[in-house]
Amino acid sequence: MIYLPKIEHMISIGYIIAGLLLLILGGEMLVKSSVGLSFKMNLSKLIIGMTVVSFATSAPELIVSLKAALDNHPAIALGNVIGSNIANIALVLGLTAIIAPLTVSKDFYKMNWPMLALVSIVLYFFLKNDLLLSRLEGGILFASLLGFIYLMISKHRKQKEAFEDDEIDDDLAQVGYGKIVIWLLIGGVALWLGSDWLVKGAIIIAKKFEVSERVISVSMIALGTSIPELAASIIAALKKEKALSLGNLIGSNIFNIASVLGLTALIKPIPVQAGDLALLNFDIFWMLAISIGLLPLVLAPKKMEITWVKGLILFLVYITFIYLTFSNGAPLAV
Repeated sequence: MIYLPKIEHMISIGYIIAGLLLLILGGEMLVKSSVGLSFKMNLSKLIIGMTVVSFATSAPELIVSLKAALDNHPAIALGNVIGSNIANIALVLGLTAIIAPLTVSKDFYKMNWPMLALVSIVLYFFLKNDLLLSRLEGGILFASLLGFIYLMISKHRKQKEAFEDDEIDDDLAQVGYGKIVIWLLIGGVALWLGSDWLVKGAIIIAKKFEVSERVISVSMIALGTSIPELAASIIAALKKEKALSLGNLIGSNIFNIASVLGLTALIKPIPVQAGDLALLNFDIFWMLAISIGLLPLVLAPKKMEITWVKGLILFLVYITFIYLTFSNGAPLAV
């Protein structure tokens, strides 16, 4: 009996690790199958990059939030997105900039940042209004994303800009329908099973350590879904290659709110439960502060560049957020 708790902890951690690995595999398979099918439909790389790839890369977060909402764990559905948005900017961007400074294009403050600020603020007021993200509100968020994508595509077409995306492999144009279907099936099964295990592991850990599901979702689950992007960016920065685009990170955060939460709410409204009010009173304010505060950080000297000093500030902000999250959220009175 002495070793039972340790075994249970190992099982729960195993669920989370296996779930994350399956989500990574499923996401990659879905991207490949979606891009391959898009080439078959003669879509341009501009359309594929801004729609197909963007939606496919958001699939792991979408399935996790959807699975959590359907299983009546709304704190995980919301915490997953809020925590991921915090981690994408404060952790991923911060650590990458410490290794290699990033140049910021004008698109950041002309289109990407205003859209991120808008959907972040709208999400807050939707939730604050009645402690619920309803189907109508989810539809509004998702419709705003479609409008944003349309404007971005129109802008690139008018300027006749060459569109490049490292995730678009030209070789996928030669892939047959049979392989596309196999990838799609593997991706779908891996995503659903991975989300099931990840949510299950998070719930077990929350109960064992007497913390809320919200604490686990904004920290452990959010960090886990950000690890692949973080690892790829750090490796690229160390090799002095193109580490990551700030536009891609901002785009990911926009998709997390407008697509992941928007589509999830369309299928099942997401409530903020009484025991998880810290999502509205604490977590979302950190997300808003980091998202909106990114603009003055970019415009501060050196202007339009994320230097190692700015990266260090972002990283310390993330460490502070995680420390305060656990300090204020554990142990939970039962």
